[in-house]
Amino acid sequence: MAEKRDYYEVLGISKGASDSEIKKAYKKMAIKYHPDRNPGDKNAEDKFKEAAEAYEVLSNPQKRQQYDQFGFSYMNGSGGFSGGFNGGNMNMDDIFSMFGDIFGGHMGGFSGGGRQHRKPVFRGRDQRMKIQLDLTEIVNGTTKKFKVKKDVKCEHCNGTGSADGRTKTCSQCNGSGFVIRQQRSILGMMQTQSECPQCHGEGTVIENKCPHCHGEGIVPGESIEEVKFPAGLQEGMVLNLEGRGGAGRHSGVNGDLQVIITEKEHPELVRDGNDLVYNLLLSIPQAILGCQVEVPTVDGKAKITIQPGTQPGTVLRLRGKGIPQLQGYRGNHGDELVNISVYVPKTLTKEQKQAMEKFADHDEFAPDQKTKESIFSKFKAFFD
Repeated sequence: MAEKRDYYEVLGISKGASDSEIKKAYKKMAIKYHPDRNPGDKNAEDKFKEAAEAYEVLSNPQKRQQYDQFGFSYMNGSGGFSGGFNGGNMNMDDIFSMFGDIFGGHMGGFSGGGRQHRKPVFRGRDQRMKIQLDLTEIVNGTTKKFKVKKDVKCEHCNGTGSADGRTKTCSQCNGSGFVIRQQRSILGMMQTQSECPQCHGEGTVIENKCPHCHGEGIVPGESIEEVKFPAGLQEGMVLNLEGRGGAGRHSGVNGDLQVIITEKEHPELVRDGNDLVYNLLLSIPQAILGCQVEVPTVDGKAKITIQPGTQPGTVLRLRGKGIPQLQGYRGNHGDELVNISVYVPKTLTKEQKQAMEKFADHDEFAPDQKTKESIFSKFKAFFD
């Protein structure tokens, strides 16, 4: 048995070579000694295998570290390494698999290949639909049922696409599922592999297509979907429900159902993140004298106390009356903010004007400096 050459020497690189340098060196060697470019040349085939063996070790950080430390001894177990590379037992399919990875694709097999064909699994279409939730449903969460139009499995052929269950080997690819084309390049004759256009990679074709689905295994239909919507959702969020979309061709896998959330506007409450805002309009007597009023909440009504002398722009906070944090812990709710405004009438009767004029010269009805500064700061913050 010929003595093994140092892997770095095989690829013509230094021990400090980077991953990209290792990959580049192997690519160069693989092209040079590729069996398709050197038919019948046993020496070229051996060098091709030698380069593949070197790359398989040096491109793996763990194997490279143990090779650097123990040399070839790690391959026979003395270095404590198990599952090491053994070039003598490596078949050409494994080498071409690595070669395909280097070039970002699949290379033609050596001497006709020999890999076992894997039948593709077709995936159904993803379905997208919008569902509108009102504020109560967003705060409390809800479960809804609705119809979804989508492709469904053909019941007549059980999704196979065949009327009698029979298929035959594809004549164009001979059951491999792919076709190999040769083309001339600057490197010589190269082989490329692509999906068979006749069987679309399946390796078989249907002899007697199902007349109901025309051999596809799917037909237009609909389903009734029940979806649980968690509390705290927001406008534009998408719930992705795996496997509840359209059925896949030829007994493939279902696509996903994507539910887009829209919010129905509440007649009185405005959402601000997880908080709710209610604009309360008081009369002048209510603001001056104070009172008790009811304000709407998602759960009904709440009674609040307005203190005497309450100023416009005052905000009262009803804690926990907002929207829960999505998937948050229990009790982690936003608040309801009651924004107070005061209504000033545009027209008064003669008696009302006379009554108001009695207070015009009273200091209590003129704002003090502190109140002016407070109102100005709120006004400024509004534009910041």
